[in-house]
Amino acid sequence: MISSLRRLLAGRSLRQLIRYGVVGVAQNVVGYGIYLFFTWLGADPKLVVGVSYPLAMLVSFLGNKKYTFGYKGGTAGAGGRFLLAHACSYSINLGMLYVCVDKFGYPHQLVQLAAIFVCAAFLFLALKFYVFAVRPAPAPQQP
Repeated sequence: MISSLRRLLAGRSLRQLIRYGVVGVAQNVVGYGIYLFFTWLGADPKLVVGVSYPLAMLVSFLGNKKYTFGYKGGTAGAGGRFLLAHACSYSINLGMLYVCVDKFGYPHQLVQLAAIFVCAAFLFLALKFYVFAVRPAPAPQQP
């Protein structure tokens, strides 16, 4: 496991992680600011996440596809995998709000802040190894 972590953080992976961080920080600073603003106005936290999440997904797809991972494959396939990865991340985010805020009574502002980091880690791994992974070319057909 330690050697896998070393490989993940070496060379190209480290550059990808830094670039992912640049895209993610910009996206999440704006997103969290919008979240705080609309919840301050009285909007339900889960509703605000539901409306803002698709916008954040678009920024993430565009920024990470080329800048972070330099992906040159098809957009449709990557887009479908990206949506699936974000559906999982969205479920994690809502689950954290439901359990930590609705069941345990923690402040939603802190829970959402923690969810940003949990979802970011999940999505980096999903984008690197699933969504924008380099796939080997299919073997030529034998006649």
